[in-house]
Amino acid sequence: MAVEHPEGTVFVQTTLKVLGGKWKLLILWHLKDGAKRFSELKRLIPEITEKMLIQQLRELEKDEIVNRNVQSDIPPRVEYSFTAYGRSIIPVLEPLCSWGQEHLKRTEC
Repeated sequence: MAVEHPEGTVFVQTTLKVLGGKWKLLILWHLKDGAKRFSELKRLIPEITEKMLIQQLRELEKDEIVNRNVQSDIPPRVEYSFTAYGRSIIPVLEPLCSWGQEHLKRTEC
């Protein structure tokens, strides 16, 4: 017996698979204004462990949302930025931020 899902369920599940978790949207929020070095991201998100940041960035890179650019300076530098495809998520980030701001106001009362 096949399980029927309401329209859109598969699409929401796909989105959550790529962007879900505690840190990915926050990482993307910080990348929306331009490329960041690993150390910058770690500084901007002090609560994340180095291991988790590496893991989340690798997953975003695998899903072609984020590009990892190794620069051959001495010492070598690694920067992360949106891919052309990944930039399509940027317009979604601002409304999510706005919703969070309104929700915080609502729950602080």
